[in-house]
Amino acid sequence: MTDSGTVKKRKDPLFQPLKIKHLTLKNRIMSASHASGMDDDGLPGMRYQRYHEEKAKGGLALTMFGGSSCVAADSPSVFRQLRVDNDNVIPYFQAFSERIHAQGAALMCQITHLGRRGDATADNWLPTLAPSSVRETLHRNIPREIDEDDIKRIVASFGQAARRCYEGGLDGLETHAGAHLIGQFFSPDVNRRTDKYGGSVENRARFALMVHEAIRENVGDNFLVGMRMSIYEDRGGLSSEDALAIAQLMEREGAIDFLNCISGRMDTELSLAEKNMPGMTEPLAPFLPQVAAIKQGLSLPVFHGARIADVATARHAIKEGILDMVAMTRAHIADPQIVNKILRGDEHRIRPCFGASHCMHKKPSCIHNPASGRETQLAQVIERTTGDIRNVVIVGGGPAGMEAARVAAERGHRVTLLEATPQLGGQLLLASRASWRRDIISIVDWRVSELEHLGVAVHFNTYANGADVLALHPDVVIVASGGLPNFGDLEGDDQCHSVWDMLSGHVKPGNRILVYDGTGRHEAVSCAEQLAIGGAKVIIATIDDRIGAEMGYAERSVHRKQLYLQGVTVRIDLTLLAVRRDGVQLRATLRNDLTDESVEIETDQVIVDRGCYPHDDVFQELRESAANRGVTDIDALINAQPQPFQIAEEGGYLLYRIGDAVSSRSAHAALLDAYRIAIAL
Repeated sequence: MTDSGTVKKRKDPLFQPLKIKHLTLKNRIMSASHASGMDDDGLPGMRYQRYHEEKAKGGLALTMFGGSSCVAADSPSVFRQLRVDNDNVIPYFQAFSERIHAQGAALMCQITHLGRRGDATADNWLPTLAPSSVRETLHRNIPREIDEDDIKRIVASFGQAARRCYEGGLDGLETHAGAHLIGQFFSPDVNRRTDKYGGSVENRARFALMVHEAIRENVGDNFLVGMRMSIYEDRGGLSSEDALAIAQLMEREGAIDFLNCISGRMDTELSLAEKNMPGMTEPLAPFLPQVAAIKQGLSLPVFHGARIADVATARHAIKEGILDMVAMTRAHIADPQIVNKILRGDEHRIRPCFGASHCMHKKPSCIHNPASGRETQLAQVIERTTGDIRNVVIVGGGPAGMEAARVAAERGHRVTLLEATPQLGGQLLLASRASWRRDIISIVDWRVSELEHLGVAVHFNTYANGADVLALHPDVVIVASGGLPNFGDLEGDDQCHSVWDMLSGHVKPGNRILVYDGTGRHEAVSCAEQLAIGGAKVIIATIDDRIGAEMGYAERSVHRKQLYLQGVTVRIDLTLLAVRRDGVQLRATLRNDLTDESVEIETDQVIVDRGCYPHDDVFQELRESAANRGVTDIDALINAQPQPFQIAEEGGYLLYRIGDAVSSRSAHAALLDAYRIAIAL
């Protein structure tokens, strides 16, 4: 650490050590438990461990893992959780602990029983159970009411799972009491019992106390035991007053060493997306006031992290005494080097998390960090090449081209980027114009800053052809020229506009608009929302059986809510066949794909999204004279290994094509293409 880093560490609230009983955490930054989807048959193997090791290398004090790790056979794996219900996990924990401790970080696991949040058709096909037989909407199960024999069995299972954590060399664990079985006992909406487990706060906390007593019996006092708890649930769930009373009871009884606060319910897609794990529709750190109120009533350390995505907010939460440990979980998926960058004075270079929720859909990949979740293949910290410095020319300044330029420059190559427009960003510039997705511009802004820092030569307003590229004497050419709107074989496509036309403002919206979604992605639905906000009467018709078929639950549910709020009419299972002008109006003909019935819609405008087709003229022009004829070796690509092609001694170049210049896909796919090609140069 530099002298300036030492001074920064001494003064920064985030770098004050925290002692909890026998354990001293070196700073106040952590990553919270989450189900990363990287398990090997329910066990944390090498890929799982390397994912967390990169965070530890990045400098945080504590990484928690194993979100919703299952303690019993009737708590099934429904979102790729770990299993801690048998001793097979112990040697994995031992190797994991050694790996994380070697980096100076602490390691803890989360253990739970899902209760009604399970799935009766998963794993062992056992019925779900809950304090009372109240159906959960999200996982669609009607649980049976738990009885005394179940309680004794499950309490013992918690104790044995804790023993495995202890014998595995972990530093501690937390139970999950947010909408899982423990929390279901807390909630008057789910717990409608009239026996000793229902009614009063003390009765509803009885199961939790029994669980924690069993845990303590198995791990002793030289092991931290905490609880992750929802401190407020709406719609008849746990009140903030009762949550505080339960936390105080758990503290008074010595059942927990720390409290990890979350908020909201978890029994619908929207409640998860907005109230529990909020994304870009919600403000930063929305629950800090509620957490502050809980902390004022407790003496034990309080952990929390919900959309605490930036260092300034994290620092504020610690400095003001709102939190003792700040969880920047999704922020570390975006950039595991957060702590190191702060200490180096590179806080401004931290890759931002802006709440896209991609990491919850395609676990645990960040929408704009291709290396996250691929640590066994891709480096989080890019090293300079030890080979020849190459002259790399990149055509196109969308997300793929920007990422290829960034990675190649980090490798130490000489990079020139040719962009046809006056601005970098490509389609993301349009995406950021849609109502609640404006923060997606962070993908562009961060890379613009990085390219400036790395000294990449960017030429704007340069619609490059083959001769322009060759005049730069490239060793490597990467074509990232994107795509153009694809109308397919639509009859009357000359009567239609693309989503690009509308979001760019090049076309003035009419009063009645039909938006056709042929992909199930963000483009069409974002456009429909934006047009409706502007006052148009909008119908969105989709080929799929629901809106947002290619999206994760968080994005899909938010889009559905916005469509309701804006009064957009949704039509499903329809294929757009033709559009023809009928006087001053347009008449769109669609087919119901289930019944073959013809459907006609009269409208002022038709907006079509069917993805895009490759705009790859320069690639085709350069292909025949390239040493590799534009071929990308697939095996080398997916393993991020150097391509098996050589430039002839007398000169020449290698040619690659990435992103939408290959095929119409997502921003993450384009960035991954770019990273895997450029990291191997």
